[in-house]
Amino acid sequence: MTIIFYKTGLIQFFLDKKRMLNFLDTLGPLSFIGFILLQSAQVVAAPIPGEVTGLLGGYLYGPLLGIALSTIGLTIGSYIAFALSRTFGRPFAEKFVNKKTFKRFDYLLHHKGAFLVFLLFLIPGFPKDYLCYILGLGHLTTTEFLVIGGTGRLFGTILLTLGGNFIRQHRYISFSVLVGVAIIVVFMAMAYRDKIERVFRLWHIRSYRKKKENKSKLKAKGEAT
Repeated sequence: MTIIFYKTGLIQFFLDKKRMLNFLDTLGPLSFIGFILLQSAQVVAAPIPGEVTGLLGGYLYGPLLGIALSTIGLTIGSYIAFALSRTFGRPFAEKFVNKKTFKRFDYLLHHKGAFLVFLLFLIPGFPKDYLCYILGLGHLTTTEFLVIGGTGRLFGTILLTLGGNFIRQHRYISFSVLVGVAIIVVFMAMAYRDKIERVFRLWHIRSYRKKKENKSKLKAKGEAT
């Protein structure tokens, strides 16, 4: 499915800030809607990086409105990916998510760990767009997913929007500092990614086993009475 974005050249459109700016300019008063649609589309087409559209939001609309519009677009896109995966199942999701990524997060399909998922969304460097498809096959409710995804993405959205705003205001020193901090955070997250995932996996499994044991105890008590 994602091959279409490469063959049609849409992937190049999302990577070219000038082309997206021109596109939004042609929409006039509807540019808000156009930007929200761009943010939504880059989530649904998971391989497309969201950094360009995130910076674009801050560049065009400033920090407050940029964050708001990005959050709306990302939430809509996340929901679409989640809903499509839940409706059409794993064969459909695998058109967007490779088997290696599925294997990394397979434990999320078997148990329900809302706080764990929130942490995965919060940490920079994790494939959040892919997670939307994977979580659609799991046990989270739609409401839980939307709350977790929306709040979990907020940190990255704020960073990108502020970066775009600094570029618009020609505050290149501030932008450089922000990029430096972001690079350090992402580097640390990526450097310890395997350890972090291992800890999360073990935490998740232990939590599940504990809940299962508690249910067994309650069942045993019920049968005893």
